[in-house]
Amino acid sequence: MFHHQERQESHYISISRKEHNISHKNISENALKVLYRLNKQGYEAYLVGGCIRDLLLGKTPKDFDIATNATPEQVQKIFRNCRLIGRRFRLAHIMFGKEIIEVATFRGEHDDQSEQKNISKRSQSGMLLRDNVYGTIEQDAVRRDFTMNALYYNVKDYTIRDYCGGLSDLQNGIIRLIGDPQTRYREDPVRMLRTIRFAAKLNMNIESATAEPIKKLAPLLKNIPSARLFDESLKLLQSGYGYDTYILLKQFNLFEQLFPVVERLFIQNHNGNVEKIIAQVLKNTDYRIANEQRVNPAYLYAVFFWYPIIEQTQLNCVESGLQYYDSFSMAINDILSEQCRIIAIPKRLTAVMSDIWRLQLRMKKREGKRAFVILEHQKFRAAYDLLEMRASVEKGELLDLAKWWDEFQHVSSERKIAMVKQLGKSNKRFTKR
Repeated sequence: MFHHQERQESHYISISRKEHNISHKNISENALKVLYRLNKQGYEAYLVGGCIRDLLLGKTPKDFDIATNATPEQVQKIFRNCRLIGRRFRLAHIMFGKEIIEVATFRGEHDDQSEQKNISKRSQSGMLLRDNVYGTIEQDAVRRDFTMNALYYNVKDYTIRDYCGGLSDLQNGIIRLIGDPQTRYREDPVRMLRTIRFAAKLNMNIESATAEPIKKLAPLLKNIPSARLFDESLKLLQSGYGYDTYILLKQFNLFEQLFPVVERLFIQNHNGNVEKIIAQVLKNTDYRIANEQRVNPAYLYAVFFWYPIIEQTQLNCVESGLQYYDSFSMAINDILSEQCRIIAIPKRLTAVMSDIWRLQLRMKKREGKRAFVILEHQKFRAAYDLLEMRASVEKGELLDLAKWWDEFQHVSSERKIAMVKQLGKSNKRFTKR
């Protein structure tokens, strides 16, 4: 795809317009406006990162990011529709209705001898807690995570600048960290998750030096704020390639860092109910996304934690002597509080998850008016989907129960009444025996 790549004096490869496939037609008009205005004010400004990678791969970018030598405060002076965000990384967000163009100032190198605490700070494990050291485009390039993300598009002459061999890696399908992988993962452990996510999303291979430290450094994810890990977990599992990502997360010991309450129920031959239901829900989610159908993280997590809750319920029954339903309620609290310490699942989702779980118990009791009340429940459809998924995994009586509910929700009112009456007769016969 690319020819005659010429190395310039300032250590980058310049790819001319003739040698790449990026067209202004495929770039957001708002991003172009920001670039032109920054250039007009005398600043350097480039499209950078994932949008360039995706355009080169013929994909539609999700968003457009810009790197510039203007400071966030200087950017804010130029654009009235701008707000500054972030403490760890100071960024300018330029708002165009629903679209946000993110503008970052070129990052500089850290001088550990004379670090100023207000602009740069590291933790004992090497994690960057604050990073507002500004620098040149060359320094910015080597501070980026992957070679394929250190590509800069110049709107003035339509060229691409490649500082780290990213084009070659992109063409060869290689995910490669810039710099020493151990140091880069310690600076920001979420890079391990990004490595896995890109490998699954782009169907690329992780370069050996980039892959090697992940298993050992995986526990560093415990240092990441739980709210940030919630956002990352959605990117991993709900972006259309969740199943492939899950396989890689397990392979690199990252799944157990994110979902220890689930992972401890995995069995040696990977053929337990937990593994089966997780594989199924992730494949279904990928299918729905591919077909532009809606997906709900509350349902995904309800499936993930169903068997851990059942296991914990049985433990509670034995240890506390409580009735099953009370033990079940206690288990919901136990599992959610343990999981939310790692991934902060918002209350709006845990409330829905709790409804889906409680309906699993209620759906067994269908006599009298119960079935009609359950059918009217706001979360019935999601609860039924979980029941059906459990039935496909566990088989046995659950298959009959799922089949009954499948019929009940689709038949006429008269047939519904008949079905419930039939249940009453069956129960009487069973009681007489």
